[in-house]
Amino acid sequence: MTFAPDDNYFMNEALKEAQKAYDADEVPVGAVIVANNKIIARAHNLTERLTDVTAHAEMQAITAAANALGGKYLHECTLYVTLEPCPMCAGALNWSQITKIVYGASDGKRGYTLINQAMLHPKTSVVNGIEGAKCGEIVTKFFKEKRGK
Repeated sequence: MTFAPDDNYFMNEALKEAQKAYDADEVPVGAVIVANNKIIARAHNLTERLTDVTAHAEMQAITAAANALGGKYLHECTLYVTLEPCPMCAGALNWSQITKIVYGASDGKRGYTLINQAMLHPKTSVVNGIEGAKCGEIVTKFFKEKRGK
């Protein structure tokens, strides 16, 4: 019998990336991009390390996936990201023409759905809430610790 990964499996892989960000004192957001049921890109926030406000997990993953595929469009690819993309990342995902986005926790302060739910490419499907509790927990823990310092 062959193992067929599902949304929960890939979101847990994104959570591993979020943990890497957390351990590096970055906002703990992680992402993986999948093509043909295989992870082609892994990324996490690098804004502090790179001193670059655009170095979000999604942006890093888009670049890595495009390099892996040898082209700028992410057709037939799925992004798994632990936190709802911000408007900047949603715009980049639109341009990439990614087929599907799966995110764990909603972002009630900076998520793209607060601005405009139609920011994504019209053919992109969205699933949210996969491992949402775990995804939200790591971000909440990070900011509680920051505020406690």
